[in-house]
Amino acid sequence: MKANSRLLPPPPKKKRTGAIVGWGLVLAAIIWSFTGMPGLSIKPNALLVAKSIGHGLLHPDWGYVYTGDGEDLTTAVLQTIGIAFLGTFISAIISLPFAFWAAHTKHKLWLVSRSGKFVLTAVRTFPEIVLALMFIKAVGPGSFAGVLAIGVHSVGMLAKLFSEAIENLDSTTGESVLAAGGNRLEVTTLASLPQLLPEFTSNTLYRFELAIRSASILGMVGAGGIGTPLIFAISTRVWPRVAIILYGIIIMVTIVDWLSGTIRKRLI
Repeated sequence: MKANSRLLPPPPKKKRTGAIVGWGLVLAAIIWSFTGMPGLSIKPNALLVAKSIGHGLLHPDWGYVYTGDGEDLTTAVLQTIGIAFLGTFISAIISLPFAFWAAHTKHKLWLVSRSGKFVLTAVRTFPEIVLALMFIKAVGPGSFAGVLAIGVHSVGMLAKLFSEAIENLDSTTGESVLAAGGNRLEVTTLASLPQLLPEFTSNTLYRFELAIRSASILGMVGAGGIGTPLIFAISTRVWPRVAIILYGIIIMVTIVDWLSGTIRKRLI
């Protein structure tokens, strides 16, 4: 073994120099990142708060699951699902014309599709929580602001995914319809849509999974959903209530992910 290692040529100096420079840059970036951080400080009551949180997580408020007055966990979970579903459903419909605008196909000018992609990028730039704060100022706090925030942000995401599906569309089927005497409408209905619908549905379901997580947070700024009782419980330090809400979010997200994943596997 030693004899073989002696026979091996040494690594090129250029590669070793490049690796040293690369690792040096990474180390410098890490050191630079730590220079802007404040010093580590722990509050005097941190241990007491941590014990309270731990006790609350182990003893959730089961009585909050359903009270029948519309202010319980079940109602908040259903409201969150409703916000995510409605926002995603509306955005899926609005995304279609944007997707055809942004899709770069051989029959379209580069500038046209590029302008569409630019608009979709601009829409995606705004985080959902920023959109929620803006819509709350416009329509007031509540679920409607959450639906609008989810819907507008999802347009940017879904239209991008839809446009990529259109760009990857197999054009031979449409050419066959044209060769058989079909018109543009028949090409769309008989060739394009049957290919695109499964991918459109799959992308919409995937976006719905993400929207469920977003809708759980938007309530913290007043946009409805389960985030509203969660932020109230955290503010008043009612940790058993916080625990049961977090468990509700986990169960809700798990069930939605499982259902959505199962449907998407059947589609693709």
